[in-house]
Amino acid sequence: MNTMRGRFGSQLGVILASAGSAVGLGNIWRFPMEVGRGGGAAFILIYLCFILLLAMPVMLCEFIIGRSSRSNAIGAFRKLAPGKPWVLTGIMGVLSGFLVLSFYSVVAGWTLHYTALSAAGQILGKDGTDYGAAFNTFVSDPWLPLVYLAVFLLLTHFVVARGIERGIEHYSKLMMPLLLVIIVLLMCFSLTLPGASEGIRFLLDPDLSEVTPDVVLGAMGQAFFSLSVGIGCLITYSSYFSNETRLVRSALNVCAIDTLVAVLSGFIIFPTVFSVGINPDAGPGLVFITLPNVFNMMSGQMPLAGYVFALLFYILLLLAALTSSISMHEICTAFLSEHFSLSRRKAAAIVTAVCFMLGACCSLSFGPWREVTVMGRGFFDLFDFTVTKFLMPLGGISMTLFVGWWLDRRLVEQQLTNGGTLSVRLMRPLLVLIRWVAPIGILIIFWSGLLG
Repeated sequence: MNTMRGRFGSQLGVILASAGSAVGLGNIWRFPMEVGRGGGAAFILIYLCFILLLAMPVMLCEFIIGRSSRSNAIGAFRKLAPGKPWVLTGIMGVLSGFLVLSFYSVVAGWTLHYTALSAAGQILGKDGTDYGAAFNTFVSDPWLPLVYLAVFLLLTHFVVARGIERGIEHYSKLMMPLLLVIIVLLMCFSLTLPGASEGIRFLLDPDLSEVTPDVVLGAMGQAFFSLSVGIGCLITYSSYFSNETRLVRSALNVCAIDTLVAVLSGFIIFPTVFSVGINPDAGPGLVFITLPNVFNMMSGQMPLAGYVFALLFYILLLLAALTSSISMHEICTAFLSEHFSLSRRKAAAIVTAVCFMLGACCSLSFGPWREVTVMGRGFFDLFDFTVTKFLMPLGGISMTLFVGWWLDRRLVEQQLTNGGTLSVRLMRPLLVLIRWVAPIGILIIFWSGLLG
């Protein structure tokens, strides 16, 4: 074990940093969209079941691999399975880290731009049709999105370069509570809007007639992808856990925080858009076109409220983007630092530079490089498709098989019980979930994703 490696200094730091890795932009725009498609409360109930059946077992596998190896995503498999092909799982994780950070930072850069517009009051005062045109003009610009991409990557770099306790843990303790406070403030405000009761009813009154096999698959996929498991983020983070960290309790806490953020985001989005008679749509269109129009309508009735709501909402998005991007950056930085014996600052600088170049390709695919494709996809779509359809589900399956069937069961039990000092009453059910339920469920997601 490398005694020079950093460590998280507290259990609170473990939970907030790990939860920050899971909480991202998808919690705020993808979850409400999936809820809207899946019948509201009925989808949420199915989603919660799959969080416990799929996502948490994979998270525990990553915790076990990371803490028992005390190494980066690739080094962990080299230590635990020397000379075996399991190391390919770690390689997929590091590759995913580079790809995700590259295209994710492009969208995060858009968020940074809209945060600046909101602060300057320039997001209000347009006609409804102008918001789509303004967004398309911005993303197709060859230079301005690159500036915001660079600024966002430098913010991420600053945190990672400072190390584990002084960087990742310190800023997680600042950003995650602030994120939760902003969510509560926005939720309280949205619930007071005229007509908000329709949005509340949609979230709390299950419509079982809307539940179809596609909705169940959507809930299964959202539960898995929401926690960003399967790509090595939590292998890397858990390698910094202390021996006293309770893995099962930590996993439950992270799942609870991630789910809380997603559900509360629904209580922000649905009452807000229902109050002005607009249905939420998917992806970037929701937060960069639909909601600015909603904020503008709101400002017509309550000028200050529209300004404050818009600004807080985009700060919320920016914080969510940062907490996730830090974990992606750390996957790659930890590998370069440990494998090539580089200083953390030098390794972080290399990751930032590489991801800027890859991210620039993704950003330009919305503008001057729109016609440049690889296998029929622009760079942004190609990176997204590769990670979400292949690397992430394959990594999740591989990790559950590795921990459930290959790794010494005594080592697994030792990690879950902290060397026998804890009593884990659900040990046998947890092993069943890891060995059977999670890999089969992820395989279904993988196969349905390919067919879709």
